[in-house]
Amino acid sequence: MHRSFATSALLTALLCLGVFAQEATDPSLLTLERIFDSNEFRPESVGRTRWLDDGSAYTMVEDSEETEKGKDIVAYDPLTGEQEILVPAKRLIPEGESKPLKIEGYSWSETREKLLIFTNTKRVWRINTRGDYWVLDLQTWRLQKLGGDAEPSTLMFAKFCPKERRVAYVCERNLYVQDLETLAITSLTDDGSETIINGTSDWVYEEEFRLRDGFRWSPNGRWIAYWRFDTSGVREFQMINNTDALYPTLTTFTYPKVGEQNSDCRVAVVRISDGKTRRFDLSDDPRNHYIPKMDWADDSRTLVVQQLNRLQNTNEVMLINIRKNKARTILTERDDAWLDVTDCLKWLDDGKRFTWLSERDGWRHLYTVSRSGRQTKKLTEDDFDVISLLRVDTEGQWAYFLASPENPTQRYLYRVALDGSAAATRITPANVPGTHSYDISPNGQWAFHTYSSFGLPPVTELISLPDHKTIRVVEDNSDLRDTLTALKTGPAEFFRIDIEDGLSLDAWCIKPPDFDPDRRYPLFFHVYGEPAGQTVLDRWGGNNYLWHLMLAQQGYLVVSIDNRGTPSPRGRAWRKCVYRQIGILASADQAAATRKIIETRPYVDPSRIGIWGWSGGGSMSLNAIFRYPDLYRMAMAIAFISNQRFYDTIYQERYMGLPDDNEEGFTQGSPITFAHQLEGDLLLIHGTGDDNCHYQSCEALVNELIEHNKPFDMMSYPNRSHSIREGENTRLHLYSLLTRYLNEHLPARPASCDREAK
Repeated sequence: MHRSFATSALLTALLCLGVFAQEATDPSLLTLERIFDSNEFRPESVGRTRWLDDGSAYTMVEDSEETEKGKDIVAYDPLTGEQEILVPAKRLIPEGESKPLKIEGYSWSETREKLLIFTNTKRVWRINTRGDYWVLDLQTWRLQKLGGDAEPSTLMFAKFCPKERRVAYVCERNLYVQDLETLAITSLTDDGSETIINGTSDWVYEEEFRLRDGFRWSPNGRWIAYWRFDTSGVREFQMINNTDALYPTLTTFTYPKVGEQNSDCRVAVVRISDGKTRRFDLSDDPRNHYIPKMDWADDSRTLVVQQLNRLQNTNEVMLINIRKNKARTILTERDDAWLDVTDCLKWLDDGKRFTWLSERDGWRHLYTVSRSGRQTKKLTEDDFDVISLLRVDTEGQWAYFLASPENPTQRYLYRVALDGSAAATRITPANVPGTHSYDISPNGQWAFHTYSSFGLPPVTELISLPDHKTIRVVEDNSDLRDTLTALKTGPAEFFRIDIEDGLSLDAWCIKPPDFDPDRRYPLFFHVYGEPAGQTVLDRWGGNNYLWHLMLAQQGYLVVSIDNRGTPSPRGRAWRKCVYRQIGILASADQAAATRKIIETRPYVDPSRIGIWGWSGGGSMSLNAIFRYPDLYRMAMAIAFISNQRFYDTIYQERYMGLPDDNEEGFTQGSPITFAHQLEGDLLLIHGTGDDNCHYQSCEALVNELIEHNKPFDMMSYPNRSHSIREGENTRLHLYSLLTRYLNEHLPARPASCDREAK
């Protein structure tokens, strides 16, 4: 009897495998190779468009018809579409060379008589910000390389002086200015070193404040204002590379972990004529204050600076008179939790007032503030959040912004009068749901409008404003839409889960094709859950969406939930109730929502529940399976932080405070504290070259699991960064591993196999 039963089960299993094998060749079904090893589902993009300063035209880089492997820079009239080649590729061939420069970035001088070309670029941590710069004179077609005898690919952030006679740039942590007639190079700073950084930022400012380009020309071209970092005393982190050479090599960089010493950050100005520098002491403790924003205050005499305290719950907006070396605070923003720094400060009325975003009344509203700071006017009303300020049309006196008052999973364009005389109105048509983004021309008359929705790739069109009339469709991704239409898909829904009185969470669910409510399905969650991002958005999700759809085709229910504390436009209280308890409240919300789904959806199999996430989502996946072992059967955590003390100062302290003041929160919020409770199947994945969430965090958790004799699986990717995408075949290998682990530890059998098993 036992042999007979085993034989029958084996035949059933083989039959099921045969079904899978036949289905794998079905063009309506997704495979890992189709998603991660081909371009079949890659959306066509418009490419980088740049509005001219007056909004009269936009430029694009396009294949040249005259020069092989060359690119032309072409200008388009927004209304007529008439085009003009401004820079033919043949003009970008250096003397003695046969091929034109590869355009990886470009910018115009104020009169558009000169052009800067960025090429031969190299990656600095996350993006390519180091390379070579060339200047093209559009009157004489003279092409000149900047930097003199500097090493290739070492120049950063080159910018024309407003008077066009010079270009300034950063090289090897110092600022330089180069005369465009004589090519003479003048050093504006000379103390750049392993510990002194001029004109760009240290690691943590780049990661958390997105500060890379660290200098600004004054409008009159006589001064340059810049950030200066002194990293001495900041402890160093080292990553080991075991595979690129016969002997290991080390990468060493300053990385301030929670509670540790930060860089000394200051702002300074240097006068171009004589190189004299003035540094400003805005605080008596610059290592415990941050300066995330700095620019000229609509003139060449005054800087405007935003300075945060270390807890990031007080933001002082200061005006600095550079000649008198005096700073005064004109606006102080405070919050009981934390403050988010945004690019919202735009000058109006020749510098007499500026725009500002604040949550002071419980919602993120748009304000105008007088230059003195004494007068403040709220422009947006009602209970909704301004998500981001996109464009200030000073001539028309309108502010354009994104919001979604009714549905936090979507994004729409609104505008409001700058004098407060007219209420905010929606510009995006009501019959186009989803997520909308806009690149608005400087004159406010035109915009590139890109929109997508869940399961549908982006469409980009040129529109006029404020009527939102389509001038022309630039890219509709019709071929990709046809390809997606041919796929087998099940019902996909957005819904809300009530987890307690008056509290509901947004979620989406992808169901298997031919969904049968009388069956029991495994439930697989995708999670992020931290203040840095949402997962429940009505937009095209790229390869992650396709992978989730592939899993649904295999028989999984795939769900994602946004817990409290995610940056959803649901008001300040929603976002900031997690203060000092990151990892605690969010994982409780996720678990409560999971239980509610089990309770209200009888087709969910409570014995087959899994979860996966990346970065903060990896930490959340660990918190789920460690804290709620009765609920989650399997988890896959990628590039995670197991102990919040291991992460950087700016991010973790923003949401948790200082460890000496919140020791209990740091302990209870860290997954490693609950590792001893693991009962289900766990897969850990980490890149050993992750400069953001260090491999150290993975090894610490491994030690903890070993200490408690907990079985688990793990995969380390040598020298891969936080994105785990470097190297040939890496992404296919990674998602193959995830899929295999899911199939083995949270199996989803086809319906025919279920029936035979019964």
